[in-house]
Amino acid sequence: MRLAKVGLHGVFAVYKPPGVAWMAVRNSVETHLLRDLNSFKRPAPRRLVRFLPSMVEGKDGKELTMTVTQLPAMADHPLVSGPIFRHLKVGVGHRLDPMSSGVFVLGVGNGNKLLQALHDAQLTRTYTVSGLFGKATDDFSDTGKLIEKATFDHVTREQLERILSVIQGSHHKALLQYANIDLKTQEAYELAVKGLIRPMEKSPPLITAVRSLQFAPPEFQLEIHCLHETQQYLRKIVHEIGLELKSVAVCTQVRRVRDGIFTLEDALLRTQWNLHNIRNAILKSKLRVEAEIQKSLAYEGEEETTASPVAGDTQLSEREDALPPSSVIKL
Repeated sequence: MRLAKVGLHGVFAVYKPPGVAWMAVRNSVETHLLRDLNSFKRPAPRRLVRFLPSMVEGKDGKELTMTVTQLPAMADHPLVSGPIFRHLKVGVGHRLDPMSSGVFVLGVGNGNKLLQALHDAQLTRTYTVSGLFGKATDDFSDTGKLIEKATFDHVTREQLERILSVIQGSHHKALLQYANIDLKTQEAYELAVKGLIRPMEKSPPLITAVRSLQFAPPEFQLEIHCLHETQQYLRKIVHEIGLELKSVAVCTQVRRVRDGIFTLEDALLRTQWNLHNIRNAILKSKLRVEAEIQKSLAYEGEEETTASPVAGDTQLSEREDALPPSSVIKL
């Protein structure tokens, strides 16, 4: 039983279905693990030495004496002590709101430290975002309160891709500014080629790549690679795209297909949330997680040597100009 618990130190991914809160998913995984851990055969109860009175035959008949014996400790009985495992330290990575679905990373035991290391590595995440032209709602989703309708017959795929190019170009410029590196150096060029340029500190949501996967009006689907995003921000992107195309649009689905090194192939379905599958998933991802953390540490060392010498006040001003809070697209 102890070996089973040791094997649970690490990180793994599960698939969160839509309509379920992330906390419910986390609690369900913990419940399944506790059930399997407590299903193992319990160790034998401790044996306690006791002196019990007994009657023996003596010279004058029966005499009372004390006999040494061993009895099982009642405190170790399952009905007294309860289950051995009552709580597991299960941490969560980047969260998903109730309406979203996809890859959801969890950590168990010492894996919580790895979750923090992966968070500090600032790895990108990938989403498939579906939209619907022709209507707008108060929360940018198709389940919100309808506030506007508009035509969409004039919208073409070329127009959509032109807007996506503007979004990607503007956010790439902001990413370079938040990375605080001197682009004139060879080290900075090599980081850019490897796709390792990341912001040095907390930044607004940044889109590193976006493309159209499907265009069949009124429906369309995008693939978005991003940092520091929320799912509501991605819904707002869909809304802003509709406005830029002289129409309106709502988001019908947000699905995370990759979170750092974890993809949909790594995510365990609900029927796979058990001790055996989770332990195997932890072992499978162990080397990749360690390699990504080491790569991040190496990037931080290179980043220090390529830092731009721009003054703090000027740098802050340029960042604010790169991503004005009043608009998602008009950068």
